[in-house]
Amino acid sequence: MKVLFVCMGNICRSPTAEGVFRKMVESSPLAGKVDIDSAGTHGYHEGSPPDPRAIEHAKKRGYDLASLRAREVSPSDFERFDYVIAMDELNRRHLKSICPTRLQNKIELLLEYGGEADEYEVPDPYHGKPVDFETALDLIEAGCEGLHEYLQEQLTMRGSLSGSAKD
Repeated sequence: MKVLFVCMGNICRSPTAEGVFRKMVESSPLAGKVDIDSAGTHGYHEGSPPDPRAIEHAKKRGYDLASLRAREVSPSDFERFDYVIAMDELNRRHLKSICPTRLQNKIELLLEYGGEADEYEVPDPYHGKPVDFETALDLIEAGCEGLHEYLQEQLTMRGSLSGSAKD
């Protein structure tokens, strides 16, 4: 299975989701069975590391984002990834506008997998305060936990969880 997390610039929310989900997967039955990446709908920060504030807040919770680098979503990503997970509706709409119709079912919002019932978007903390990075992390952790449980169920149903090959 292959999961791509997407926000606008790929320096705050999507690399945070990549780091959170990577850590969840590495210590679970999904280890070695899920490829994880992140990208942005825009190439503003191509090649740049995540925002220092995102790195700092993630590190406090045990997530390492320092080695990640921003990249823009490419047309091949829609073929390559099984799940294209947007952080908010604006980016989901943008993804759908550039994705072939036959692959649009792969595009979802992270908080469709978990979080508070009244929250369906991870707000962009880029122009905010430190507390906004903490809030984004809380929501990302909740969404990633739900996605993690869902993927474990999917692989168990397929009988792929006991094998070592990537799905």
